[in-house]
Amino acid sequence: MPRAKRGNKRTERRKKILKLAKGYRGTKSKLYRSAKESVERALNFAYTGRKLKKRDFRSLWIVRIGAAARLNGLNYSQFMHGLKTAGIELDRKVLADLAVNSPEAFADLAGQAKNALGNERQAAA
Repeated sequence: MPRAKRGNKRTERRKKILKLAKGYRGTKSKLYRSAKESVERALNFAYTGRKLKKRDFRSLWIVRIGAAARLNGLNYSQFMHGLKTAGIELDRKVLADLAVNSPEAFADLAGQAKNALGNERQAAA
């Protein structure tokens, strides 16, 4: 059986790392060892960033919904609770989009949430 000398595999792997390091400054884009460290670090940040992006968008949606709910006489938690009791199951992304792009539709939802809260209070009393 012939001896395997890893030549092509090694160069392919190194070329892949150096290609990912393109645009990095100085040694980090030229020398393999430095490039490998930088690329690993960058990929780690990218992985974490994909998780943080979801958090950031959710908090942005909550801020938008809260602001629109306050314009309609409710705070965020009252609005969300009213929607839940009214049986309206829209996610925060859609609600935020409605709040920004069609305030009249959001006002209708806020009215339904208020009615549901009022009915809940009457049933409790």
